[in-house]
Amino acid sequence: MAKGHENLIPLNKRSKEAQREIQELGRQANKLKIQQRKTLAEELLALLSVGDTQKNMTLAQVEKALKGDTKAYEVIRDTIGEKPTDKLETKGEQKIIVELQGDVAEWGQ
Repeated sequence: MAKGHENLIPLNKRSKEAQREIQELGRQANKLKIQQRKTLAEELLALLSVGDTQKNMTLAQVEKALKGDTKAYEVIRDTIGEKPTDKLETKGEQKIIVELQGDVAEWGQ
């Protein structure tokens, strides 16, 4: 076992009351995290609406791409809807077999 994990007790080896207590703490932490993300998104949207912030950010991204920053180029490309897609082409016969509790179903050509 990894160092520092010797004293950990798995959830399934705790009492039902302790399990509920830990789960409730997890729910509360998750709720707080969601609220923080929402606040961050609202703050970012407010900042983007001030003056020429969005325009300046766009120009900075273009300048980075012109200097050879491939990640900046990819962001611009993807934003304008020219992101390449991976296509998978298959040839020949395809068959799907599913077995559930002893029953077998077969689909395909």
